[in-house]
Amino acid sequence: MRAAAQALSKVFFDYDSASLDSGTKSALDQVASIMSQNPSVKLEIQGHCDERGTTSYNMSLGERRARAVNSYLSGKGVPTSRLATVSYGEERPSSSGAYETAWAQNRRAEFRVTYQDDAANVQGSTNR
Repeated sequence: MRAAAQALSKVFFDYDSASLDSGTKSALDQVASIMSQNPSVKLEIQGHCDERGTTSYNMSLGERRARAVNSYLSGKGVPTSRLATVSYGEERPSSSGAYETAWAQNRRAEFRVTYQDDAANVQGSTNR
């Protein structure tokens, strides 16, 4: 299930955007497939931003990113009852530094498995 854990790690966004590009959609198609194969799994979709912009703007952008992922997955058949969203804005960077490479790593949505039973076997897929 290593591939499942990797598919449930994170997807990235362009600067100041909550739009899903083709690469992100492809990764989310894999997430939708995993969700379909594991009906007891629920996900928390966490929206994140880089440090540029105000705190309130970044909280809003993080929410739009999480909701864009939620909307895409629900459009692929994942019940909304199995998806939750939260924004962390710029508060939980995955990379430090004030340069584009670090900022690009921080413009993301991550997944945290919030429920699974033993049959789901998506061990190690939580991200925190």
